Amino acid sequence: MERIEELIRTYEPSLEVIQIVQNTKIVFLVGISGAGKDTVKKELLKGSDYREIISHTTRAPRANNGVMEQNGVEYHFVSQETAELMLENKDFIEAKLVHGSVIYGTSMYDVKRAGDDGKIAITDIDVQGVDEYKELSRDVVAIFLIPPSYDEWQQRLKSRYANAEDFLAEWPRRRKSAIAELERALALPYYHFIINNDLQETVRIADEIARKPDVFHRKDDEARLAARDLLDEISAASDIRIDL
Repeated sequence: MERIEELIRTYEPSLEVIQIVQNTKIVFLVGISGAGKDTVKKELLKGSDYREIISHTTRAPRANNGVMEQNGVEYHFVSQETAELMLENKDFIEAKLVHGSVIYGTSMYDVKRAGDDGKIAITDIDVQGVDEYKELSRDVVAIFLIPPSYDEWQQRLKSRYANAEDFLAEWPRRRKSAIAELERALALPYYHFIINNDLQETVRIADEIARKPDVFHRKDDEARLAARDLLDEISAASDIRIDL
């Protein structure tokens, strides 16, 4: 494990990997938990112009809502030995060690296939991941989704838990993460913001931004202002003042 820790700590993508990232149209869907990133991504992937970037992981597949994850769908599930070899060969764009033993990484191959086929590579990612890609290419597109209101966001989060106690136990972490993600995205000029109120309209706008990222519209500015208001509401909410 010390060997893998060292490989990840000192990891830098190769020139080939950097060129692949720079030569491929890449779109990232970002947003606080409950904003609808996965749903919007699935809708965009129904179109023929998109290809999903699927991460690699050394953890075992697990059940989500009673359905087992599939290799090549949720993740590329690989052995520790395979991941170590990929690190040595500089096959990853980026890689992380989670919980001290599980490797997560994005290989260059899904991105390269998208570029070779003339498609838009897309995935959902956190703000830290966007930062890493922006260091490799200024042209990657970051779209930050927000729920239409604080109350709607609360309802979406609560629906993920079996009971109020489970929700309250997770609320401080969810709140802290949402504040950090919003603060980071709002501090950077290259994020596009979309208020995810109507799914089909959100998908339409996201697709438009993906194809013409250099065009900022007035609605984009309105969504950024809404994101600031949402941040203020989340920041003002205490860890215990939650309407159940």
